[in-house]
Amino acid sequence: MHARMPRLALSQVLFAALLLAAALGLPEAACAQASPFMTGATALQTNILAWLTPIAVILIMVLGGMAMANRLSWGWCLAAILGIAIAFGAPQIVTWVRGMFGV
Repeated sequence: MHARMPRLALSQVLFAALLLAAALGLPEAACAQASPFMTGATALQTNILAWLTPIAVILIMVLGGMAMANRLSWGWCLAAILGIAIAFGAPQIVTWVRGMFGV
């Protein structure tokens, strides 16, 4: 005796097949928009760099004034240089780390 597939199960299989055909036929539609996370992260990065640029300039001026007054600790100077390098080199550092792990 031949068993018949219930009507609901058949419609579910046809719907899944239709979705699969649409996904395979239109791959560019799935990637048409940029990620909202990346858009927000890029905007945040741009905003932080806009704030850090004058702060870094003022920091260098203060360190120069402290050096002229002979009140500069080399630890402060090295910390300022390292902080500025990390702040402005963050995109390159992230790219380097992602490349190390193949992401």
